[in-house]
Amino acid sequence: MKILLDAMGGDNAPDEVLKGAYRASKEIANDTEIILIGNEEILNSRIKELFGKANVSELSNKISIKHASEQIDMEDIPTQAIKHKKDSSMVVGFNMLKNEEGDVFISAGNSGALLTGATLLVGRIKGIDRPAIAPMLPAYKKSFMLMDAGANTNCKPINLIQFAQMSTIYLRNTLGIANPKIGLLNIGTEETKGNDLVKETYNLLKEHSEEYGINFIGNVEGRDCFSGEIDCVITDGFTGNIFLKTLEGMGKLVKRNLTESLKRNIFTTIGAIPCMPAIKKFAKTMDYKEYGGALFLGVKKPVVKAHGSSDEYLFYFTIKQAEKFVKSDAVNKMREEFEKK
Repeated sequence: MKILLDAMGGDNAPDEVLKGAYRASKEIANDTEIILIGNEEILNSRIKELFGKANVSELSNKISIKHASEQIDMEDIPTQAIKHKKDSSMVVGFNMLKNEEGDVFISAGNSGALLTGATLLVGRIKGIDRPAIAPMLPAYKKSFMLMDAGANTNCKPINLIQFAQMSTIYLRNTLGIANPKIGLLNIGTEETKGNDLVKETYNLLKEHSEEYGINFIGNVEGRDCFSGEIDCVITDGFTGNIFLKTLEGMGKLVKRNLTESLKRNIFTTIGAIPCMPAIKKFAKTMDYKEYGGALFLGVKKPVVKAHGSSDEYLFYFTIKQAEKFVKSDAVNKMREEFEKK
């Protein structure tokens, strides 16, 4: 297996990308290779500074470099960047993926460019109208998938139905959930609630869920998404992105308030010592780094969007997630499912 990693994408590139790749290289299968895509001179220079090795070949026999002279910056206009920066780490990575020189592509770079490149260079699965971003998020004693988390701000009912179909196929084949429970994000559980998009989607799912192969459990409110009883929450990208960013902000608030409360004085600090194992377990459960990147479902090859501010640990988890994504063969199974219709 070859994991293509955009070494120049993200707020903390290339240092955190390199450290995450090195950490992951110690655990990936012996026949798996991580290919760093970026400026070879810069990457080898940073390897020497970070690890004291002369070049990548001395760092690990599971890591190599594919030279790319350009990079797509966060402020670049997506379509123009993909069109004009043909030797950027992102475009080179997509072309390698398309030409079967790699099995999965990971980038923490410009989200718009990633979505544009995946759609234009790799291509949509036949039968899928719009691919979507699908991150895994924490819930009670498990995780759940959110789809779409920002790729499609304006959706039609058919898009949400296809999101439900894609998530079902992925969860069944990758996570081994035999009959994933799919909920539709709404302002209430009643079928009469919501805007036209949600109400029309609800009616279609209610009438045709068996035909679509979807275990539709109805409308779910935002507060119920974390109950541990739902495997995937479906929504449009505008609502989904707000939901995702709100959850991230709440996680940071909880962590900050908890830390300040425990350090308020000597008594709270001492009192917290016996609880530290439980506190650390709770923090790990709530840490988005534990859940890796967001899958980009609906394109012909596996693509993973890492968080823009990813550090060593999140790159590590995302690489491990990508390896599992490829082994599950979920994309080919998705293609078979949609292309036979």
